[in-house]
Amino acid sequence: MRNCRGLIFVLFIFISATASARQQTDLLVIGGGASGTMAGIQAARMGVRTTIIEETGWLGGMLTSAGVSAIDGNHRLPSGLWGEFRQHLYQYYGGPDSVFTGWVSNCLFEPHVANNILQKMTGAEKQLQVVFHTRWTAIRKVAGGWEVTAQQGKKTVVFEAKVVIDATELGDVMAAAGAKYDIGMDSRHETGEELAPEKANDIIQDLTYVVVLKDYGKGKNKTIKKPEGYNPAEFAHSCDVSDPASFDSPDNNCHHMMHYGRLPNNKYMINWPKSGNDYYLNIIEKTPAEREAALKAAKLHSLRFVYYLQTALGYKHLGIADDEFPTADRLPMIPYHRESRRVKAEALLTVNHVSRPYDQPQALYRTGIAVGDYTIDHHHEKNQAAPKIDFVKIRVPSYNVPMGSLVPKGVDGLIVAEKSIGVTNMVNGATRLQPVVLGIGQAAGALAAVALRQNVQPREADIRSVQQALLDAKAYIMPFIDVPAEHPHFAALQRIGATGILKGTGIPYKWANQTWFYPQRPVSCYEITDGLRLYYEPLRTYWNASGDPLTIAFLLELFEKAGKKVTMEEITAGWKALQLQGTPELNTELNRGAAAVLIDKYLQPFQRKVDFVGQFKTINQ
Repeated sequence: MRNCRGLIFVLFIFISATASARQQTDLLVIGGGASGTMAGIQAARMGVRTTIIEETGWLGGMLTSAGVSAIDGNHRLPSGLWGEFRQHLYQYYGGPDSVFTGWVSNCLFEPHVANNILQKMTGAEKQLQVVFHTRWTAIRKVAGGWEVTAQQGKKTVVFEAKVVIDATELGDVMAAAGAKYDIGMDSRHETGEELAPEKANDIIQDLTYVVVLKDYGKGKNKTIKKPEGYNPAEFAHSCDVSDPASFDSPDNNCHHMMHYGRLPNNKYMINWPKSGNDYYLNIIEKTPAEREAALKAAKLHSLRFVYYLQTALGYKHLGIADDEFPTADRLPMIPYHRESRRVKAEALLTVNHVSRPYDQPQALYRTGIAVGDYTIDHHHEKNQAAPKIDFVKIRVPSYNVPMGSLVPKGVDGLIVAEKSIGVTNMVNGATRLQPVVLGIGQAAGALAAVALRQNVQPREADIRSVQQALLDAKAYIMPFIDVPAEHPHFAALQRIGATGILKGTGIPYKWANQTWFYPQRPVSCYEITDGLRLYYEPLRTYWNASGDPLTIAFLLELFEKAGKKVTMEEITAGWKALQLQGTPELNTELNRGAAAVLIDKYLQPFQRKVDFVGQFKTINQ
């Protein structure tokens, strides 16, 4: 009897332990990197019970754990949570000038500071749980969602979730969940991209094992042990001088190279592409153990470059920072992966969509959920087998990422984020950058929240509802540089821009491309009529529109033709509430901004549902 009681007690403990190893959540985000963190915050703010699981003890991924703490692009597009994160950095360091410490970026910071900020941001969300030091090992479809098995040390935990977001660095979850994907360069015959190679291949961009150096002061010698296989000739062209460099000579090319990634508090992000520490590895399809072994070569290569900087160039007082990463070797926890799997998604963003968004058969711009302005930038120096493509020739304006790029074909309950979205290899050279990935993560969280709220699969979620949720969070869905989130008509102009009734003007510009809405510019009767034709059947055969400036009287005529009777009295009564300038009269001429605000208010064309390629039916059909 005593033995039976003992057995029952042991079984009770076993069952209790087993039960405690299962956790239920509405949304499970796998990966607490740049996109995963933003996805978790956005979904939680929309009321979704959300869990993030992360292998390391940090949040931020490439921003922090990989040490790439210099934001590339979107300086004038501080969309949503990216803008909020940047504001925290400004507050910590003392303003924008305090983070403009290196010439590669307007915003540089210490990785550990960014991690602390992200942990505070996530910690403020009551609906969000972050589980660190947890590595997912398996995923399987179950009734009502997914079951994800993870390892916490020696403990196995099973997470049950209705929706899963793959925010891993290499798209591992979507692959295990059965989503189809591409790796490497696409053929121009498949994508229609003129500069893509003739034949597809599996070549991806170089990765980098970043090193953060710290200035320990003049006279200090922090030179590391000579790394195995060191050959100074390998780095001879990293700067164009042969004599040792000096911090006191700003005209010195090596000094200029070192200040590329200069961080606050006299630290230096070593992420140098030209004869520096880029390294070619394609470890995407390898096992975790195989990846770890392969990455030792990338680490060693970075240490060789550090040794070169310390010895050949004379920077011996710069040593590996001892107050950044909680690792034994003081190197980042993960490498900087520039490229991963790319999911076969409901929408494929190509260079053609980016360069000429309004001229494509698919109006992907109408479905935008994140924006970017950085040019298409690829790193292929370390792989001589890579086709020689002059990426500088690919001149593009700023752009938006379509929602369909986050939704894998044929797999329900799964949303893809980070660098694994549905874009071509070429476009990945722009969408891989930090602020775009942050925006993709925020959009993934909004999509998950809308799908859960509407009790539908992510592929069935209303695109306009997701876009509106992002606008409510001050996130951009159109890349209009001249309509900041603080603008009184930000949401209205974003919505009208996303309909295509009034289009932006794209400009390829240096390393920060642009798209302008030009709200103060005059607009003609014909331009407005032509834009509205797509949405309103009666206007398709209406030719009483000239090139004369648009007036309120003509706009009211168009409203009536479109099926919406609006009186001058209504316009007058609502003018101030809409924060429009001047005094309204029938003959008042309207600029693009005012016309967009009135159309948004009274016709509400943004409410017209669109599919993944931006197609819609006319309202009156």
